[in-house]
Amino acid sequence: MAITAALVKELRGRTGSGMMECKKALVESNGDIEAAIEAMRKSGLAKADKKSDRIAAEGVIAIETSADGKRAVMIEINSETDFVSKADDFINFVNQVSSKVLEAQPADIEALMALSLSDSGDSVELVRQALVAKIGENIQIRRFELMSNDNGIIGSYRHGERIGTLVKLTGGDMALGKDLAMHVAASRPQAVSGDDLPAELLEKERDIVVTQAKDSGKPEAIIEKMVEGRMKKFINEISLLGQAFVKDPDVTIEKLVKQANATVEAFAFFEVGEGIEKKEDNFAEEVMAQAKGN
Repeated sequence: MAITAALVKELRGRTGSGMMECKKALVESNGDIEAAIEAMRKSGLAKADKKSDRIAAEGVIAIETSADGKRAVMIEINSETDFVSKADDFINFVNQVSSKVLEAQPADIEALMALSLSDSGDSVELVRQALVAKIGENIQIRRFELMSNDNGIIGSYRHGERIGTLVKLTGGDMALGKDLAMHVAASRPQAVSGDDLPAELLEKERDIVVTQAKDSGKPEAIIEKMVEGRMKKFINEISLLGQAFVKDPDVTIEKLVKQANATVEAFAFFEVGEGIEKKEDNFAEEVMAQAKGN
């Protein structure tokens, strides 16, 4: 069967692969486009599996919010290099996935990967595999956070493409929500209030503070006051409500939200590659490896 330009174009449109790869697949399938697609999927899966153990610590944080501001999703999708994270194919994939997650509200990553993403019904996982095969880098959907608030709003903020925050706010308005989300991005609190901080963290800090206070040689009564004062300062520094507002350090977040008759219910903070141990590559060796076709 003759492999026409129209057939190659159709296959490119359905797979997103390059012209030569599409033509080769059609030749091997004798012009059967469905067989070509199946073969390309198998090839893409093999390539994706081969790259799955490579560290993907670059990428983007994307945020999608519903029109009424009551639902939002924040998602981290990783690539191996910063260069790929800026490519149109990668960005389009990120946008498609974030919109689908906001719409479908999956329970976890496994459910997310099974969602239908393309017009042909391909799952997120199949589209990811095809993108890995096309781009040549490991691409992973690492995590996502869904927030909903029927009685208030979800404030959001994205600092560049590497940091994102969501804040669940009852009362107040979108301007306050954005200010709080921006504050979270800048100050990185560990909990909404001191009551939400892990007991282990507080016990560890108290042990340190007590030791420091005792080393001062002051009387026991003074030491107790020193410990309580330092613990209060520590808690305020790492809890959202106790922190000084970044746009007005004379006002705490607690005072700011009370003035607006609002309540902070929860927040989320993502940073690209946070907690991923990056491999330190030798640049010269990397270039040589690529030149050899590895």
